[in-house]
This record gives sequence, C-alpha cells and structure tokens, in this order.
Amino acid sequence: MRSVGVEEELLLVDERTGAPLAVSGPVLAAADRLAWQQPGGTGEKAHEFEKELQKEQLEFATKPVTEMGELQDEITRIRGEAARHAADAGAVVAAVATSPLAVRPSLNAGKRYEWLGEQFGLTAQEQLTCGMHVHVSVESDEEGVAVLDRIRPWLAVLTAMSANSPFWQGEDSGYGSYRSRVWNRWPSAGPVDVFGSADRYHEQIRSMIGTGVLRDEGMVYYDARLAANYPTVEVRVADVCLHATTPVLLAALIRGLVETAARAWRDGEPPARMGTSLLRLASWRAGRSGLDGPLLHPQTMREAPAAEVLDALHQHVREALVDHGDDERVREGIARLHEQGNGARVQRQLLRDGGDLAQVVTRCALLTTS
Repeated sequence: MRSVGVEEELLLVDERTGAPLAVSGPVLAAADRLAWQQPGGTGEKAHEFEKELQKEQLEFATKPVTEMGELQDEITRIRGEAARHAADAGAVVAAVATSPLAVRPSLNAGKRYEWLGEQFGLTAQEQLTCGMHVHVSVESDEEGVAVLDRIRPWLAVLTAMSANSPFWQGEDSGYGSYRSRVWNRWPSAGPVDVFGSADRYHEQIRSMIGTGVLRDEGMVYYDARLAANYPTVEVRVADVCLHATTPVLLAALIRGLVETAARAWRDGEPPARMGTSLLRLASWRAGRSGLDGPLLHPQTMREAPAAEVLDALHQHVREALVDHGDDERVREGIARLHEQGNGARVQRQLLRDGGDLAQVVTRCALLTTS
C-alpha cells in the first residue's frame, strides 16, 4: 500500500488578541530544548518542526504511514506538541491559512529567505499563508509523472474542500481560499501542462531554474510535483485545515487519486488533455467558492454544485479507496464537511456569532488542537 505523509503550516498568534506573533525562533528553540532533554537525546532530528518563510509560521511534517488512523494520530499529536512549544514562547497555534487580522509579516533570517525577499519584493514580504501538502509514494519518476499528468483536473476540488482563508488584512476577501490567490502570485505556482514523460518533466525543471528567476528546484511551486528529496508525488493545493480530521480526509482522497491515475497509466489510458487555461479557471473558481458556490466539474469544465463535484471525485477514486480500506472514512468525511462546512465557512460563522476577528482567531486556535 502506498505510504502517505502530510506537511502543515500553522500560524503563531497571541492567545488574547489573535494577532500574529513573530516567534518561530523561540518556538523552535523550545522544541530543541525538549529534544535535548529526552533520555539519550541528541536534539538532532528529534522533532518534526521547521521554520518557514515568515517568523509568524511554524511547519511540521508527519512520518510516512500507510494507515489513515495512524495519520490522524500523528497530526493530532504533532499539533498538540506545536501548541505546547508555542506556549513556551507566549503564543498559541492556529490552523488558519491566512491571518484574519491585519499583519506585516517578518521574513525569517537566512540567505535563502533574504534572496526571496530581494528577488520577489512584496510577493515574498506579504506571503503569510499556511498550506498543507500531501506526499504519496510512487515507484518511479515515470510513474510519478504519469500520475501528475492524470490528476490535473481534480486538484481544484481539493482547494475547495480545504478552503480556510476567507479573511485578508482585516477584511472579508470574498473568497473561501484567498490563500490560493495570494500563493499564485509566485511565477512558478499553479497548474501545468501534461508532461508525457519523466524526461520532459525534469527538462522543464532544469529550464526553469536555468532562467535565474528561480533559485532552485524547491521553488518549483506547481500544484503537484515530484518531491525533490523523497520518492513521492507532492500535492500542494490545499489550505491548512482547521479541524485535524480534514487533512486525513484529503490525504485519503489524494492517495486514491494517485493510485487511480497509476492504474490508468498501467492500463494504457491517456491523460485528459484539459488545457492549463481551463485548469486555472477551475482553480480560481474553487478559491472563490470554497464549498459555498459552484465549482467547475473536472470532467466537463462547466459549473456544477459543489456537492455534485465532490461526489464525482469520490466515485472517480472509489475503487482505490475500497482497496485501501478508506471508503467509509471518506464517505463520512465528505458528509461531515457538507454538514459542518470547511474552515472558511466556520470562520465566517464565528465572526457572525462573536462579533470580531480577534475572537475568530482565538476560537480557531482552540479548534486546531481539539
């Protein structure tokens, strides 16, 4: 069975005001201290946390697993540890994909981040967004690229399901996932054409880096890509999700997409030649609507109700879900998402109930680890 791993970026905020705090350094130091204190611990690679572009963020990655129940335990555990380390720095963690409150982010120190700030200006300086990436193992680059070619039309649906960034700089953006719009300011972000082979994929990466616009392979911000350091396909379209159950739902669906695409490739089925321009429209529509408006149906590229599109995704990968033992979890997760809403819907409801954005953030911080 294919292994799955999840990366999440969390926002570090003040417990009382909800304002983002530039404390990733102290939070990582707290994690390091605890690692050194473990019996026999060296502190080296003893925790899952890393710094990100902005000091107001904390990133973690789960270990690769094959069972979704184990993935659920991992995400819940690490979110709890992140909250404890944040408390040592006078902060809490919130799984929101943009700050609802106005903020001037602070770039982390380091040559890479300094280069990004100089090269991309406001795009880098304003890029306080928190995403979720899902890694699924593949047997080879050739299989991985065949998967990338075949999952393209379905990725925007994942953006809609995960949408958790309705507010930007103190205002309602009008989008379910405004993070997806801000993220696509990067010149290498978004959907891409069909590659056809691993050789063509790698040649395009080399050509992009050769322009000098990108510093290295890590800056190839495709919606989905081959991971540079792991034998995985990495799907990068999702907002970080408010409730810890939602990333597991998405991970199960993404593994289903990878397996379904790999089987189609082995059976000689060609990828859909959906134009990248249409996929960009589908991505915009998903970011705008979330689950509270129409989406573009991946098989027709025409507007359809969100419930219909989610059902189409479920049916598309259902055989793989059944084989993995994930179908019941996915059916229940989709039903729960329809009933409770994604993070964008929850945030807007919290604003209606509580009256200000500070309360939205502090309530979301509680939901992050509950």
